[in-house]
Amino acid sequence: MSPSRQPSRALRDPLWLRWSLLAIALAFVGLFLVLPLLAVFGYAFEKGVDFYIASLVDEDARAAIRLTLLVTAIVLPANTVFGIAAAWLVTRFSFRGRGLLLSLIDLPFAVSPVIAGLIYVLLFGAQGWLAPWLAAHDLKIVYAVPGIVLATLFVTFPFVARELIPLMQAQGSEQEQAAVTLGAGGFAMFWRVVLPKIGWGLAYGVILCNARAIGEFGAVSVVSGHIRGLTNTMPLHVEILYNEYQRTAAFAVASLLALLALATLLLKQFVGWRMRRADPEHDAVA
Repeated sequence: MSPSRQPSRALRDPLWLRWSLLAIALAFVGLFLVLPLLAVFGYAFEKGVDFYIASLVDEDARAAIRLTLLVTAIVLPANTVFGIAAAWLVTRFSFRGRGLLLSLIDLPFAVSPVIAGLIYVLLFGAQGWLAPWLAAHDLKIVYAVPGIVLATLFVTFPFVARELIPLMQAQGSEQEQAAVTLGAGGFAMFWRVVLPKIGWGLAYGVILCNARAIGEFGAVSVVSGHIRGLTNTMPLHVEILYNEYQRTAAFAVASLLALLALATLLLKQFVGWRMRRADPEHDAVA
């Protein structure tokens, strides 16, 4: 055996250790992830397929699904634009307050979603700081769709930016400078040089943002008011059904959330695979 192979073999874990770690990991995943997921679908179909479908086409359930999709459709483009702008600013410019901006981007990771919801209530609620102005202009934020959108925006806006910032830092700006030297304008340079390089990373961040927007509960619960058929998203509708002892209907709606989560996971894995293929250095490290 050549000397170059001896260190790698010496550092290889014993077979019993690898199998033990694999068994622990599989047991943990099976007990805390797979088993609860199977239980959700088992309870969802407890009363048969007809009841399952009826629970999903119920008027309140359809309203919750529509609201969830509406909020997600608003949040995703807004976070995409913000994420690209923030990543461009942080990675291409030096300015005072850069560290503060990065800290603010990470703020939703440190603040409880419930606290975020309470902040919006203090600002826009009936007794909030901006309540007189909102009442004078006949505007309603809290306990209405705008409050749900704002709360969801707060908890999801770091995902796209935090995915793009390290990616753009690693890529550098040489190609962009070359494009500008050759006469490309800012818009053309972004579409033809920047976007193709960050495309898969951007998609990865959008997928994570989408998953959080669909499943957000804490902040939305505080600002929604739980108005049935009007301000209940899918997670809130599940809670209401379960509290009313409509267990099968609650798990039916929860199974739809689980299906969306599984679809998001598969898409995330695909995008991650494409990112690894597009980045040979990443493959070398992996």
